[in-house]
Parts: sequence; C-alpha cells; structure tokens
Amino acid sequence: MTDSKNNQPRESLQNAAQLAKALGDANRLRILRCLGSERQSVSALVEQLDLSQPLVSHHLRELKRLLLVIVERQGPFVYYSLNDPRVLDVLDQLEQLAQLVLDKRSNL
Repeated sequence: MTDSKNNQPRESLQNAAQLAKALGDANRLRILRCLGSERQSVSALVEQLDLSQPLVSHHLRELKRLLLVIVERQGPFVYYSLNDPRVLDVLDQLEQLAQLVLDKRSNL
C-alpha cells in the first residue's frame, strides 16, 4: 500500500518512524557515537558515558532490536559495534539539522 500524496510505501515510512524513535534518545545517540570508533563492551560504554550498566544494556537491546548494532561474543566478553557505519552520517546530518532549526528559532 502506498501513500497517495507522494507514492511512498507506508511500510517504509513506518520503518523510518521506528528508526527515528530509536534515535530520539540522547543516550542512544551517545552510544552510537562511541561505537563509531571501535567495538566496545558494555563496561567500557558505562565508563565512557557515565551511565548505569542497566541503562546502557537497555539502550543496547533497543539498538540491537532495530539492527543498528551487532553483538560479538569472545569467551566471557560481549562486544557491540555499529552494524552500518552510515549511521554516523545520519547522526551528523541530524545534528546539523538540529543546529539549523535552533539557529532559525533564535532569530525569530
């Protein structure tokens, strides 16, 4: 089924909405940024971000559910990394757009 206004498949828009919801949390964005440079363990993320282990684990589960991160097990250790490095491009664009909107708002 498509949206008659722009012929965009509704399913595609629903998927985009789910992704936007996942990216709507500043802690998740911070986690994705940390994973942009190298794979990380939960404990390393906890230390870098100064967040609790349960909170980091919660956000990682959501990011994994949406296939934004992948999980690798090495013995007793679990490491997370970005599933696709293009997510960093999306974050850059989002930050630029947010700054543009804020700049325009402050000029009103």
